[in-house]
Amino acid sequence: MTDPTGTNGPHDVDLSIRLTEAPGAAEFSFRLVADGGTAAPGSTLPDPAAALAALRQHGEEVFFPQPGPPKLCTQQYGGPQVAVVTGRYLGREVHSEFSRTDGCEIARWRAMAPLLGGTTGSTGAV
Repeated sequence: MTDPTGTNGPHDVDLSIRLTEAPGAAEFSFRLVADGGTAAPGSTLPDPAAALAALRQHGEEVFFPQPGPPKLCTQQYGGPQVAVVTGRYLGREVHSEFSRTDGCEIARWRAMAPLLGGTTGSTGAV
């Protein structure tokens, strides 16, 4: 596992986030840039420090999940929000989509909410 506090090049984190609240709604764009675990100029998220904390805690498992048995997810709908995260995290390419279509996806959204432009349980509206 790579050290998320770290020393992996000029930008340890350089992620672009595109968020839509509903089909056909305006798209919000954010960027998170970090060096050595600290937000760098160019970050446009409302709370880059909280986004970095979410990445330290959940980034590896959310962006690069290990194969395993299928997950059982509750069939509940959390809303129409969709977020797409692309870029680099600790030297690895990221392309991850987030939605709120079932219990597992809602849990992923909540874990990474600060990165998606909102707070845990929020819709991400700015």
